[in-house]
Amino acid sequence: MKLKSELMIQPSGEVWKKIRVELKEDVNTRDRDLATIKEWLRKQPHLPDTWEDSALMTFLRGSSFSLEKCKRKLDMYFTMRAACPEFFTNRDASVPELRDVLRSKLQGPPLPGVTPNGRRVTICRGLDASLTPQQVTDSLKLALMVGDVRLMEETEGVAGDIYVLDGAVLGPSLLAKLTPSTIKKFMICVQEAYPVKLKQVHIINTSPLVERFVNFVKPFLKEKIRKRIFIHKEVKDLYNHIPQEMLPVEYGGSCESMNALQEKWSQKLIEYREWFKSQDAFIANESLRVGRPTNYDELFGIDGSFRQLAID
Repeated sequence: MKLKSELMIQPSGEVWKKIRVELKEDVNTRDRDLATIKEWLRKQPHLPDTWEDSALMTFLRGSSFSLEKCKRKLDMYFTMRAACPEFFTNRDASVPELRDVLRSKLQGPPLPGVTPNGRRVTICRGLDASLTPQQVTDSLKLALMVGDVRLMEETEGVAGDIYVLDGAVLGPSLLAKLTPSTIKKFMICVQEAYPVKLKQVHIINTSPLVERFVNFVKPFLKEKIRKRIFIHKEVKDLYNHIPQEMLPVEYGGSCESMNALQEKWSQKLIEYREWFKSQDAFIANESLRVGRPTNYDELFGIDGSFRQLAID
């Protein structure tokens, strides 16, 4: 699927070589690994028989070419697509409800380039402190839509992800609408179902309310991810982790503005409209799973101890 707008510069040269080492990718055997995963997928009665090669290769890279880890992530990906229709259906970014969120509520564009060690940077910031519960869900849906586009378009792979969360616009009403069940579903998607290697999370423009938000989310994260969260008093502290020139102009960099990047990503999501619609059929069918079907109540249960999440 080739679309007109190219938003992500693919790594090349020495950075490309570093990424191959980081991902344990052997260019001589990766096609064989891809064929193995495709054959495995065909043999799973509860999973789709086939899927795009580009997305499967992204899963292999995100699993460091461990075939067993890749199988687990793919199984969970299609399971979550069936279990969370609020995130994985009605994904037309041109409808007024989603366009409103994209334009005036929340921004979260991945940046065009990668860091010198091959990591993709995404910056998320709020524009409006007041969101309805549906807009909160739609914001998480849109974040996963961006993740799906990246499954298709990270053609060379990246050595991990860095997220920058700007807490300048975070109202108490938003925190009140973030239910534990919604956050847990989203975190399972990010940590178990997507081939994401989360390396760092940087939080800027903090406040006591932002710290409350971080503490709210932390129980849903594995300990190693909690240790990768950094809170900064000043934006310039980001430059110790991310090259300044990579950042949008609002953060002292030379990249385009957040508004410009957000609009380009909004158009990209609209370009994928038919693809998103076609993906409605690519879900796990628990009635056909060999052995015990996935119990959604157990998977998403909030009471008692949290289910341990697997994460790279």
